[in-house]
Amino acid sequence: MKGIKRRPSFSPRELLIGDHKPGFMGMGPETPLFSTPVSYRENLNAHYFSKEPWFAATFADTDGITSTEYNEKLSRPFLHDSVDVFGVPWHWVESAGGSITPGGNPIFEDANEWKDHITIPDVDSWNWEQDAGHQPDPRFSGVFTFVNGFWFERLISLMDFDNAAIALVDPEQQDAVREIFGAMTDMALKLVDKICEYFPGIDGFCVHDDWGAQRAPFFSDDVAREMFLPYMKDLVDHVHAKGRYITIHSCGSLDERVHIFVEAGLDGWEMMNMNHIRELYTEFGEQMVFQAWPLDFDENDEAAARASAREFVDFFCKPGKPAMLGYNAGKALSCEAFTRELYEYSRKKYLGL
Repeated sequence: MKGIKRRPSFSPRELLIGDHKPGFMGMGPETPLFSTPVSYRENLNAHYFSKEPWFAATFADTDGITSTEYNEKLSRPFLHDSVDVFGVPWHWVESAGGSITPGGNPIFEDANEWKDHITIPDVDSWNWEQDAGHQPDPRFSGVFTFVNGFWFERLISLMDFDNAAIALVDPEQQDAVREIFGAMTDMALKLVDKICEYFPGIDGFCVHDDWGAQRAPFFSDDVAREMFLPYMKDLVDHVHAKGRYITIHSCGSLDERVHIFVEAGLDGWEMMNMNHIRELYTEFGEQMVFQAWPLDFDENDEAAARASAREFVDFFCKPGKPAMLGYNAGKALSCEAFTRELYEYSRKKYLGL
């Protein structure tokens, strides 16, 4: 790879653990922080920008940040019930570890009536200063997540799932849906501007929009291309113009829709395990950074853990098409034998050794 010879050779001292990073939202396992030659932030950003990282990145190498205004007005609440800026009630479900809309009482049932029921908020008037002092930890790649997103998930919250799904394919509602998505995307562009202004340490964005169920996508390729792609591309282009990366968190079986994400220019995809990650990486790994997971192993067997880490690196850490260990990698992130081997072996791999 270009410039690789200027990088320092691997030293066993790098495996000294200087600190631990708390788990995601304080719930996941702690991850060890090795004595790396560059920061975890610089390394993860290199996955997206230059595709020439120093070592394998993991989901834990990010520092998620958000704002009170976004949380209260557009997000789903955590650990409590609330009502968002559109009047949608959200109910915290302890057993699910997340919030849902109760359903059965949509804000509107016909997309053509949307302007009679909701108003797009003026994000410029929000009190952004109140959270500006909370910047990402500079050791990690700062990511702002748009929970609920701006397209299908948002439409579901407003219309309920059945009405939203029908509106996507009903010729009498499709123009109105495009209006909604256009207005929501315009709001998203303004949000990006504000976030970059008040949180300059942000390196990237992650937008949520679930597109599938356990076995198949919710809608056809034609619908994805006609109803979503233009707005998704507008947001991606705007984020890129700000010098940041943008990924998507989209649940469901979406093997058949990944090319839409690629065409939109998205830099990465947080996927669920029902997708065929190895086939997707083989086909699209040079165009998108996938959050992948390793082959299963017995966490009590150190040799098996190290072997799984090496296999992951050999498959997913190819020069010019790096993947990263995803949030759904489970026990791998909490297994010291795995994380040590993942770091050392990938470090040497990217040095061409």
